[in-house]
Amino acid sequence: MPFGNPHAADSLGNPLTLDDPASLALVDDFVMGFISTESRAVNLIALADTDASPIVQAYCATLHLFAESRDAVANARPYLAKARAGAARATPREQRYIAAVEAWADGDIARAISLHAEQAHEFPRDLVSVKLGQYHCFNTGDCPGMLRLALAVLPSAADVPYVHGMAAFGYEQCHLMREAEASARLAIAMCRKEPWAHHALAHVMLTEGRLAEGLAFMESVSDTWIGLNSFMVTHNWWHVALFLIDLGRDAEALAVYDEHAWGVVKDYSQDQIGAVSLLARLELAGIDVGARWKDVAGYLLQRQADHVLPFLDLQYLYGLARAGCSEADALLRNIEAFAPDAPPSTRAAWQRACVPAANGLVAHARGDFAGAIEGLGVALPRMIEIGGSHAQRDLFEQVYLDALVRTGSESTLAAAQGILQQQLNGQPESLRLRRQAGAVYARLGLGQLAAGVA
Repeated sequence: MPFGNPHAADSLGNPLTLDDPASLALVDDFVMGFISTESRAVNLIALADTDASPIVQAYCATLHLFAESRDAVANARPYLAKARAGAARATPREQRYIAAVEAWADGDIARAISLHAEQAHEFPRDLVSVKLGQYHCFNTGDCPGMLRLALAVLPSAADVPYVHGMAAFGYEQCHLMREAEASARLAIAMCRKEPWAHHALAHVMLTEGRLAEGLAFMESVSDTWIGLNSFMVTHNWWHVALFLIDLGRDAEALAVYDEHAWGVVKDYSQDQIGAVSLLARLELAGIDVGARWKDVAGYLLQRQADHVLPFLDLQYLYGLARAGCSEADALLRNIEAFAPDAPPSTRAAWQRACVPAANGLVAHARGDFAGAIEGLGVALPRMIEIGGSHAQRDLFEQVYLDALVRTGSESTLAAAQGILQQQLNGQPESLRLRRQAGAVYARLGLGQLAAGVA
């Protein structure tokens, strides 16, 4: 018996085993929506109870797991059970995809990545698998792994603009800026509405200190950010806000937060951490955020026992602590209790990076700057292990730097000077860094240098 329906294939040419040929349109919504970060990917949920096709059920499980919530795995299990029950009649590609999503649900991220890597070599146009594999690599700090996945499929999928966007971000996270920019610009030339490529190019320009250029570019393509999932639209506006903060355009940065970065889907993990990290950066740049912490914290209360990703937990924790919520203590205790029993694939990241960082972040939020220096000083050298991008993890470095400055001893100010000057060397357009460096030079008795950088 042949695998799949010979007349059913997704838009990328991958054969599908579908019980109902009429399901193809919604399956394609998922496939193309997922790789283009469009909200239509969730349309597939309409088939959850009507089409028992193994790949449909596995894709539904994928959507549930992307909720990144405490209940996500339990919500995904029924769909994975249906997918596994029908796997014998699925194609080999579909079978491996089902196994990879099962590994994800089981917390075996190393196995999931391995299966996605196998899929990339054997079925290089399964771009859902590639993007999901990149997601796992990203969350475990495996930047070369992200790039390997994209480059493995590029020869067979060079006609798909989103592959070039995937490659661009992999290059950028590996600090290969010229390759990243070339790939991003190729993706955008093929499809102007390629928000992941916009995002990759924003990273390049931020990293290289091309702040005014980066802001102008992102604003020039922002009209295409329609029909996207909430993460993609809020995250690209988050990048706009970062450029505005560094360029000293404080009121505009606050307006981006209020109008674009917070409030799309307030219950969603990525929208929440985007809000937390942006509010923190605004405050660290000396901008008054008013009562905004309280609004975000109201949605973070549900996160006290999530532990889906350490990168997420740390930002939930800081948001609760900055809002003055006692629930921050419960989340901190829960992180410390969970870390020793975390899945083997991520246990070291929880124990060696997340726990000390968590203590440092709570200390900073409560004005204990020595405690912040202690906890974050231990964690920062290993923070790549918790995932997130360079730009996202910069939040933790900014908090550490702020603690050094606020402690104000000669030794901590000397350490702050070294960090700030190196950052300013790479970002000479940054008025934020100039202000911060000038203040530190003045306190170190180097007023002549303060005048030079301010």
